[in-house]
Formats: sequence, structure tokens, C-alpha cells
Amino acid sequence: MNRQTVFDRRQLLLILWALLTLGFVAISLIGYQVSKRAIRDAIIGQDLPLTSSNIYSEIQKDLVRPVLISSTMAHDTFVRDWVLAGERNAEQMARYLQEVKTRHGAFSSFFVSDRSSIYYTGEGILKRVSSFEPRDAWYYRVRGMSEDYEINVDPDLANDDKLTIFINYRVFDYQGNYLGATGIGLTIDAVRRLVAEYQQRFNRTIYFVDGRGMRIEFGSQKGLGVQLRDQPGLGPLLPQILKEKRGSYQYEADGDNFILHVNYLPELKWYLFVEQNETVALTDVRRSLYLNLAISVAVTLIVIVLIHVVMVRYQGYIEEMASTDKLSGLLNRHAFNILMAKLLSEYRREPRPLSVLMADIDHFKAINDRHGHQTGDIVLKAIADRLKGGLRDSDLAVRWGGEEFLLVLKGCTREEAERIAENLREAVMATPIQALGQNILVTVSLGVSEYDGKETTDHLVDRVDQALYRAKEAGRNRVEAV
Repeated sequence: MNRQTVFDRRQLLLILWALLTLGFVAISLIGYQVSKRAIRDAIIGQDLPLTSSNIYSEIQKDLVRPVLISSTMAHDTFVRDWVLAGERNAEQMARYLQEVKTRHGAFSSFFVSDRSSIYYTGEGILKRVSSFEPRDAWYYRVRGMSEDYEINVDPDLANDDKLTIFINYRVFDYQGNYLGATGIGLTIDAVRRLVAEYQQRFNRTIYFVDGRGMRIEFGSQKGLGVQLRDQPGLGPLLPQILKEKRGSYQYEADGDNFILHVNYLPELKWYLFVEQNETVALTDVRRSLYLNLAISVAVTLIVIVLIHVVMVRYQGYIEEMASTDKLSGLLNRHAFNILMAKLLSEYRREPRPLSVLMADIDHFKAINDRHGHQTGDIVLKAIADRLKGGLRDSDLAVRWGGEEFLLVLKGCTREEAERIAENLREAVMATPIQALGQNILVTVSLGVSEYDGKETTDHLVDRVDQALYRAKEAGRNRVEAV
């Protein structure tokens, strides 16, 4: 009985543990997914576009002043008059360009004459441009364009091919005839500092990509880095990105999920890539998930322990109520049937003597009639205590019904059982029972029988009942054995 009960209790605790665990885990995972989706939506819809727009605005702001300087140079009467006068003194142009460079803190300043094809800088004549020289293609592009100026990124011939942002402004004479191109060059340090600042502030990867899909590396002389078409995850998206020029994208690489926002910068002819590693962005959310799961496990364990304590306590109480006679405190018949089945099972594994006593209070009806049922209950309880007190811990004492008691003696032969029964009879008779101020002399009759190793429980009880009947027929207050 006990083993089966414990097994059932464990099953119930396991079910409760599973339900609580699944509930907590489900709630935590749902919360994690909701937070993950909200963070992803915020990154895609707000954070990355806002960061991209801010960087774009800062770059445009940094380029406004250089454009104004180049415009002033293109409309300067000195430049036009000097060209129209035949470009006779190259030092005058060099001093002018050097002054512009120094005054405005430019990286370089230049003028290319369309009449002579000479490339002037603050240090003097650099070279003659040629339509056959690929590195001079920028000039012929500027000469043929309809806009007043362009912003271009190229290596600077005058400064060891360092990557430079050029503002190329077209110059015209007073009648609107094309004279050449002038302007200034800016290092990309300002852009690099801006990118570094935003990367640190927003904890995102920010870089530029040209129209060929090459990543711009500010630290290199040519400015060209890796070809993104070869990058896992991002490479297959690159044709679409370069075509659409603006938008949000997602891709996986090296086991991480990346969210990318792209903005095209027409002034630089570059694409601004603002990239967020979603795994990094979700670090705090995952930490919260792990914390929630840890708290859930702790709460689950506490709840299970409390439930176990309550179950053990109340189950013991319920089992006691179900197996114990309330008045006498002895086992009832239900408990006897279960325990007797267990004893017989043990007997079949290891045969040992097993005897049964049945005791009956003599003239109990007369006690009830004379002294009342309350006194009768006191007598029943007292006899039960004396019978149980004369047994070993391994023996069983059962209230069989009314004033009858059944005693099961393990490892006890019939002869030993008769001796124990006689001792019990004498102990009951020797001491009157005090009940409501009265001393009541009570005697018991007992029947004794030993299990024969084959009979059923009912047959064994019938035999000991017959022995008790003989004792009562023989005058009561005696022991009979069969």
C-alpha cells in the first residue's frame, strides 16, 4: 500500500512539475519572441533608418561649406581674368590656390584649364590632362556634364593618391564659355571620424560601398576593400541592393542574423550600409530570458516542495483516516485486508509462522446497558490500548467489529500465540477500567489459530472465529485454539 501510494504521489508531482515548467517556459519564450519581434521591428523601422539619415545629414552638412568655397573659386574674377589673359604666370595661380587651401583648411586645391589642359595646384603645375589617360576621365566627365558641380571621390594625384573627396566646379568666362574646372579636395578623415562616432554610439557596423559592390576602406590608399559579392549571406542580395539604392534587408552569415539598412549618397556615389547584428541586439533580451527561466525553475521547485510537504502531511492524515478505526485507534478491516495480503505474499517468499488471535469483550452489551454507551466507548478504547500494548511493533491490531478485535502475530507459532493470548487475558482481567468515576471489571475471550500456509485469509479468520466461539461457549474469559 505504501509503495503504491508513494508512486502515485510521485506521478502527480511529476505532472505538476511538468505543467508548471511548461507554463513558465511557454510564457518566457512567448515574451522573448514578442520582445525579439519588437526589437527587430524597431531596428528595421526606426533605429537603422534614423542612424542612416543622421549620418547622411552630417555628411551633407560637412560638404556644404566646401561646395560654397568651390563656387566662390569658380566665380572669382581673378581665375577668369587670369585664364583669359593667357595663363602667363603660373606662380600667380599657384599662390592663389595655396591661399585657398590654407585659408579654408582644404586638403588640396586645383584648377584645370580647358585651353592648355594644364593641371594647377598650390605647389604649381602638376601635369597636363589627356583624354587618353584613364585617371583624367573625371575632368572630361565634368566638362561634359550639365550641372555646375559634382562631388567625387578619387585618389589625389597631387598627394600620393590618397583617397580624397573632390568638389569639381565648372568655370565659365563672362560670355558663358567653358574655361575649365576648379575646386578643392577634402580628406575623408571627417567622414571616417563620423562613422567611428556613430558606430560607437549606436553599437552598429557602418561602412560605405561603391557602385561595383566594393567596400570602401578608409585606411587603405586606394580606399577599396573587400568585394561584397563574395560575402556569404550578403553577396546574393547585393545586386538587388545596388539596384534599389535604398531599403532594409536581412541575411544570415556565420550563424548570426543581420539586419541591414542601405541609403544611397548621390553626392559621393556611395551606398551607406548601416548593419546591426541581431544576436548582439538581443543580448539583453536573452539575458532576461535566462533569468526568467532560472526564476521559473526556482519557483517551480519551491512550489513542488511545498506541494510535496502538504501532500505528505494530508495524505498521511487521509491514509490514517482511511485505515484506522476512529474510536479505538486500531487498524480497520480495509487496512487489515491490504496488509494481510502483503504478509501472505511475504510468507510465500519466505515461510515463517503466522498466528491470529481474535478477542471479544465479555458481556459488552450489559456494560452498555448498565453504564451507557459513553462508558462503553471508554471500555472499548481501554481494551484496545491494553491489547495493542501487549504486542510487538511488527504485529497488527485490528478492530474487527463491535467489541471484537483481531491480532496478527508475525513469526509466532500457535503455542506462542496461546501464551500471548493468555497473558493478554490476564492483563485485562487484573486491572479494572476507570470510566466516568466508576471502576468496571472487564474480561475478554480469545481464539487462537495458526496459518497453515495454504488457506485464504477468509478461511483463516473463520477458523480463529470458531476458536473464539468455543471460548465463549466454554464460559468466557478464556483462550481456545484450533
